[in-house]
Amino acid sequence: MGDLVLTTFDWVPEPPRGYVRDLRVRWALEEAGLPYRVESTPFRDRKPAHFAHQPFGQAPWLTDGDISIFESGAILLHLGGLSETLMPADPRGRAEVTQWLFAALASVEAASQPWSFFMFSGDAGDNPMRKFFDDFLFQHRLKHMETVLAGGEWLVGPFSVADILMADVLRLVNRFDGLADYPACRDYVARATGRAAFKKAYADQMAHFKKGD
Repeated sequence: MGDLVLTTFDWVPEPPRGYVRDLRVRWALEEAGLPYRVESTPFRDRKPAHFAHQPFGQAPWLTDGDISIFESGAILLHLGGLSETLMPADPRGRAEVTQWLFAALASVEAASQPWSFFMFSGDAGDNPMRKFFDDFLFQHRLKHMETVLAGGEWLVGPFSVADILMADVLRLVNRFDGLADYPACRDYVARATGRAAFKKAYADQMAHFKKGD
């Protein structure tokens, strides 16, 4: 392991604060107790050096020595390889955590993110695409996650990077009361965000963006 450096924006508008995806990485680093530092990249004037690390001009990215990784899921997978606190060492455990990490991104967030865009925009629900994503998220994703999460405390045995990612995805849905009819999902988010590592990661992110005001 090299020197771990998390790079995120120097500032973002208030609505996404607390939900920018560097929080997932901060959370994992805090859970694992891995030493790291945070650096900033401009939000308003994104330079070629930014795009060299993140080709879409987004944040965050993580450097581990001479390795540079973008996309929060890929970063969490990398950190899981550095700490058994985040991912089991045995092949079966790693496979189970990995599949749920990808499920959080490709199955649940693929439905929740478009839905959240409608919610941020204040769409009243008459838009046919809004109705499509309501059904996609609630009937085809949260209905099944409710069954999964009713069966245990965490997704796969002990808390892992899969829980960091899934809880953060569901946390945004919960912001708009989308978990009102899914008590197991709601309780899962409450358990995850009640952890000391999440609380520190959240406070650190909010303080970081506040400095840019």
